[in-house]
Amino acid sequence: MAFPFEDLEVYKRSIKLVSDIEDILDRPKMGKTTSDQLSRAALSIPLNIAEGNGRWHKGDKRNFFWIARGSVFECVPILEILKIKNLISKEECDSFRTQLEVIGKMLTRLIQAHTDS
Repeated sequence: MAFPFEDLEVYKRSIKLVSDIEDILDRPKMGKTTSDQLSRAALSIPLNIAEGNGRWHKGDKRNFFWIARGSVFECVPILEILKIKNLISKEECDSFRTQLEVIGKMLTRLIQAHTDS
């Protein structure tokens, strides 16, 4: 069985984001609560894209894409906290923010594509 969501660029980018975030979370001195929350928020993005893509009705799909988009926004303040605490560099934070901005815009377009006009 082929999984159509695997062909979506937004899914591919979100998988890369999770991998990149997991790499930084392996560092020593990373706070457990903050790192757990960032890990869950980042992982929620591709999981909700996949689950939404598996739904039959446009409204169901759209809701899962909204949740994925919300998780994108959830990652931003956590990354800022990590930057303030000097657990990630400004450059790393900026790079993640750029990835999140692109993914967020792609999810917005996906949501719009599943909205009845």
